Amino acid sequence: MTLNRIVIKLGGTILLLFLMVLLPLGFVIDRAFSEFYYRQVQTEIEELSSHYAESFAVNYNSQMAYMVEMMAEFSKTKLYIINAEGTIIANSAGTVVLKGFQIPENELKDLKLGKSVNKRFEALDNQSYLVSGKPIVTDGGFIGGVYVLSSIDAIDDSIEEIRRMLLLSGLGSFLLALGFTYVLSRKLSNPLIQMEKATRKISKGDLQTRVHVISNDEIGSLGKAINDLAYDLQKYRESRSEFFSNVSHELRTPMTSLEGYAKVLKEKLYQTEEEKDQYINIIHKESVRVTRMIGDLFELSKMEEGKIDFDFEWIDISEVLDSAVNEVLWKAKEKGLKINYNVQPDLPLIYCDGHRMIQVFLNLLENAIRYTQQGSISVSMSAKKNVVQCIVEDTGIGIPIQELPYIFERFYRVEKSRSREFGGTGLGLAIVKNLVELQGGIINVHSEVEKGTRFELTFPVLSNQVNQEVKED
Repeated sequence: MTLNRIVIKLGGTILLLFLMVLLPLGFVIDRAFSEFYYRQVQTEIEELSSHYAESFAVNYNSQMAYMVEMMAEFSKTKLYIINAEGTIIANSAGTVVLKGFQIPENELKDLKLGKSVNKRFEALDNQSYLVSGKPIVTDGGFIGGVYVLSSIDAIDDSIEEIRRMLLLSGLGSFLLALGFTYVLSRKLSNPLIQMEKATRKISKGDLQTRVHVISNDEIGSLGKAINDLAYDLQKYRESRSEFFSNVSHELRTPMTSLEGYAKVLKEKLYQTEEEKDQYINIIHKESVRVTRMIGDLFELSKMEEGKIDFDFEWIDISEVLDSAVNEVLWKAKEKGLKINYNVQPDLPLIYCDGHRMIQVFLNLLENAIRYTQQGSISVSMSAKKNVVQCIVEDTGIGIPIQELPYIFERFYRVEKSRSREFGGTGLGLAIVKNLVELQGGIINVHSEVEKGTRFELTFPVLSNQVNQEVKED
């Protein structure tokens, strides 16, 4: 829907905020001008009424009212004078008020009490006036009052003009803000719209799609995240495709062997018992290979789903490493490789899963044996500061430096043709990394082609006090 577009929502929000500021501001300005003009006029007529009242009180005589009336007409000041009974006895205001007119009783009462009278007055000529009345007081007491009038129609006209100007300036500001808001909302929303289109393309399988990032703010960060996601998905798709190709190849080879040698045994096509035993050994070897591959796939699947279980306990990690080394010792001897073993005594305890740690060490050791044709494999373990470090280093074929950032990724294989030669499915190191990190450890790798590879595993240890208590228990 058009009304549900982000441009409309964002623009509407900005305009609403603008109006929330503009309308109260316009109201305050209008009231400020109105109060200023009315207060100025009120002050002037109060001063005039006070002046006339004082003059009349000082020079009181029977002709004073007439003289004040003539003076007011000469100065074009509208005023009228009342006597002690509240009756108008002099008037220079024309038809605004009439002589003989009686002022309201409450006003007369206030004047007798010495109070001023300020009011707004609608006259007979349909004009509006501000009125200020002052009492005339002599030594003999209250004798009357003086009212000065000032038309406020001109003020009202000025205020109306100011209001029209405010309205026009407000309308101009609103239109300007409308244009600015449109441009701003388009500028802010266009990247989001592009990201939405890009993510739809990515969801449909177009993983080459990229978002053009033009800023370093949150929107730019979101664009980079989408690009990273597309890149990761593309790499995952390529790795998955390669993985299925590798797995199908790895499965096809042993399954072909199993099928062929099983057929030979079934049809008794062997010549001697030694040949029969040889075929049985091949079947056993290939079945173990398939079983391990299926186990790795199952293990990785559980890790991806977060369903892998750990049995954490305080263990002596050197004993676990020793068991793993003893288990692969025969494989190293078969290839004529020597395993150099160096473990620091009295290592701190590690809180981890012993079974999973054997799995980690076996993967690393078998990987080292698989890719080392001559030389040796070095295994060491020592305590440094608050960690225990284990190093597995070989003198094998090594890993190209450009491949190092990817070797722990799922389905990744270094030098694909050579990987098939040495075996493996590209799952071992991914499993190792997951197991190490899920147990609070860190794994790093350093390698040089034709010189060997070095894996470093680091695990946190207990404080000395807690560690000692665990050992005593």
